[in-house]
Amino acid sequence: MENLTEFTLFAPRNKGASLIGSFSDCKEIPMSKGKDGYFRTKIKLEDGVYQYKFRIQTKSPNFALDEWIDIIDPKATDVNETEKYGVVRIQDGQRIVDNYLWQNDEIPLPDNRELVIYEMHVSDFTGDEVDSHERGKYLGIIAKLDYLCELGINAIELMPVNEYPGDYNWGYKIRHFFATESSYGSTEDLKRLIDECHGRGIRVFMDGIYNHTDEECPLILIDRNYWYYEHKHYPKDPDNYWGPEFNYDFYDKNLNIKPAWEYIGDVVKFWIKEYHIDGIRFDAVRQLANFEFFNWLTKEAKNHAAPKQFYNIAEHIPDTNTVVKPDGPLDACWHESFRYFLVPYICGKSFELEQLKQILDPKQQGYAIATNVINYLATHDRERVLRELGNCGIFEAAAFERAKLAAAVLMTAMGIPMLWMGEEFGEYQQKSEDVTKPRKINWSLLSSEQNHDLFEYYQKLIALRQQNPALQSDNIKFFYENTYEKVLAYTRWHEQNSHVVVVVNFSDQNLNQYKISDFPTAEYWRDWVSNQEVKSGEDGLVTDLPSYTAKIFVSDSQ
Repeated sequence: MENLTEFTLFAPRNKGASLIGSFSDCKEIPMSKGKDGYFRTKIKLEDGVYQYKFRIQTKSPNFALDEWIDIIDPKATDVNETEKYGVVRIQDGQRIVDNYLWQNDEIPLPDNRELVIYEMHVSDFTGDEVDSHERGKYLGIIAKLDYLCELGINAIELMPVNEYPGDYNWGYKIRHFFATESSYGSTEDLKRLIDECHGRGIRVFMDGIYNHTDEECPLILIDRNYWYYEHKHYPKDPDNYWGPEFNYDFYDKNLNIKPAWEYIGDVVKFWIKEYHIDGIRFDAVRQLANFEFFNWLTKEAKNHAAPKQFYNIAEHIPDTNTVVKPDGPLDACWHESFRYFLVPYICGKSFELEQLKQILDPKQQGYAIATNVINYLATHDRERVLRELGNCGIFEAAAFERAKLAAAVLMTAMGIPMLWMGEEFGEYQQKSEDVTKPRKINWSLLSSEQNHDLFEYYQKLIALRQQNPALQSDNIKFFYENTYEKVLAYTRWHEQNSHVVVVVNFSDQNLNQYKISDFPTAEYWRDWVSNQEVKSGEDGLVTDLPSYTAKIFVSDSQ
C-alpha cells in the first residue's frame, strides 16, 4: 500500500484553495472542500524534506474579494519566512517535526511550591562567554544550565520562541504559532534544551501569546474577520493594543465550533505533546478578557500534560485575584503590585507599612495560596533594580545593600519568586525600548567583587528557600511593626517544625541594639547571615539593624 500524505487547510468561508510544493514542480494541486470547512488533498511522497504553500481565494478585507493569494500553512511546524513557504518532513511515510529522542522524561520535577523561576530571552541571555555558534541560541542556554543550577534555579520561563519575522525580536507578535524561531536554532535544539533542563530538575515554561497576532499571520490573510475581532476588542486600553485580536466570542453555528478556541487549543496541545513544556505564561490576560475560554484552555492543557504537573500563569496587569483559583481559571498571576510598591520603598521614595504587608501576604489581596502569585523585582517590561536605584542617585555599595534587601524580601515573601535574567548579579542596563534591538546581559559583571557577592547572596537565599518548607508555605504572620522607624518583622512556618523570621529595616538609619518584642519562641535561633546562634527572651530579641537591611533568623529546633 502506497503512503499518501494529506495536506489540509481550514478555511470554511473561502471558495477555492490549492497546494503548491517542491514535490509538484511548483504547479498547483487542486484541493477539495468538505462540509467541515477543510480543504484537502492527498499525494504520494517519498521520505524526505519538502517545501510547500497554499494558494487560496482570500476573504480578508485588505484584498480584492476572492483574490488568489499565496499563504504559509497556519499549522506549519517549520517555515521559511524569507521565501514564504512551510517545510514538511516525511519519515516512514509519516509527518514528523524532527528525529529527537527524549532522554529525561522520567526524572521527577519540582512541585509548583518549590519553584524559583528565571525569565530569559533566548538571544540576550548568552553573550561572549559561549562559543560563537552557540551565542544567542538554544545551545548557548544549554551551555549556561550548570550556572543556573549553581544559582539554584529550578524553572526557566522563555520569552516567546515562535517564529517571527527577521532575526531578532522579543516575539510578542506571533506570526507562526506551531513553528519555532529559526534564528535560535533547530527544533531539535529546542527539544534538547528542554530535555537537558528536565535532566537537571528544571521545569520549562513558555510565553503563550494568544491575545493578538502579527498583521501577516496566515489566518489574517485567509479570512481576517472569521478569526479576529473586526474592531479593537479592548477600546478602553488603546495603549495596550498590539495587533489584531483573536475573537474568542465568535461561534460558527454552521460548524458548531468556536474557531479561535479550536486553533489555540491545538497550539497548546502541540507544544505540550511535541516539546514537553511544563507550563505557560499567558500574555495579556487582561486584554484577552475571556475567563470562559481560559477555563477551557487551562483544563485542556492539564489534561494533555497529565500525569505531569502543569502551571498556568497569567500576566494580568494590574494583578488581580479574580484570575486565579479557586474561582478563577488560572493557577497563578504575575504579582505586579509586589514590584510596584517594593521598588519605591528600597529607593527611599515612599513607605507604606500596610501596603508592604499586603504584598508580603497576598492573602490580604484575596489570593488563596502561595502558588497563586509570582513575585518579582524586574521583568523584560520593567527596569532592573540597580537601574531604579541609580535613577534615584543611589550607587555602588549603597545600591548593592538595597538590592540585597529587595532580594531577601523577594525570597521570603509568600508566593513564588521569579528573577529576570542578570538580576542575581546586578545587571543594570536600561530596559530595551525597542523589541528589535538586542540587549545582551553583561556576564563580565560577575568578575566584580560587588556583583559576585550579590550573586552569592541570591544563591544562599534560594538555597534557604528550597531547603526550608516554611518559605514555601501559605503561612505568614506579622508580629512586630514600627511605622516611624520603618521596621517590620514577620515569621514564616510550616507545620510547626520549621520557622523563619525576617526583620526588615526600610529606613536610612542604623538601628543598633534594636529590641524586637513578641519574637517567636524557639529553643534557639540562628542568624542566617552570620551563622551565629542568637537567643530571644521574654522581652524579645535585641539585634543591630543596619539601614536598608533584612535580617533572617532560622529556628534549628526542627
